[in-house]
Amino acid sequence: MTDYAIGDIQGCYERLRDVLEKVDFSPSRDRLWVAGDLINRGPSSLETLRYIESLGDSAVVVLGNHDLHLLAVSLGGHQTRRKDTLSDILDAPDHERLVNWLRQQNLCVHDPARNLVMTHAGLPHIWTVSQAMECAREVEAVIRGETAEEYFTHMYGNQPERWDESLQGMDRWRVITNYFTRMRFIAEDGSLELAAKESVDSAPEGYQPWFHFPRNDDVRVVFGHWAALEGKTGSDRFIGLDTGCVWGGALTMMNLDSGEKIHCDC
Repeated sequence: MTDYAIGDIQGCYERLRDVLEKVDFSPSRDRLWVAGDLINRGPSSLETLRYIESLGDSAVVVLGNHDLHLLAVSLGGHQTRRKDTLSDILDAPDHERLVNWLRQQNLCVHDPARNLVMTHAGLPHIWTVSQAMECAREVEAVIRGETAEEYFTHMYGNQPERWDESLQGMDRWRVITNYFTRMRFIAEDGSLELAAKESVDSAPEGYQPWFHFPRNDDVRVVFGHWAALEGKTGSDRFIGLDTGCVWGGALTMMNLDSGEKIHCDC
């Protein structure tokens, strides 16, 4: 078995199939790790979602902010936005099944054998891996549970901006969600700055890219979300795989063992 990780697909189904063809990917012997944002903005969200779902155990998926947005529209009463390309999913006869499948996916996965973590936006320096996994499991249980509609109704927001163990309920779940799916710039105390979305050099005063802060471990982190990085973090242990396919960049996939990156121009 060969394990590959891929960055934000965002509904670019043809490019996904092209990059998988380059490595002769077969779900019978290989596995695809998807770093969130399977859908939205690209032209073929429904085809992409159906394909990843069809892989079964041959796919390891974490949820991104665009995936959560679909769930918020489907379950939380939110409206689609002007740039969304979700109508094919919302109108599909298998919409409910696909939404339920998305709800079963993770916010964070940890592979101890590879000393590797995958989340959509990254891993804040204020959490150990075990803390991150505990926080992820907590919110995943909410997304899968009977209070999911309430969660998605109130999911959006930038507050609280910083983690505190004493947080409870929606405030606690929202900040956990933001660390895993929206984080780019962060302060030393863990405060999130969620408005800035450009390159590393555009960090607001008092903030840095999350991967610039030292950690007390040597875990590798695979993430997507930040297209402006073009996959460049300055460190071999922080592996950015969102290279902006939906914006005209490449779709990037990496062999998790060899480190080889495979690109498909979009």
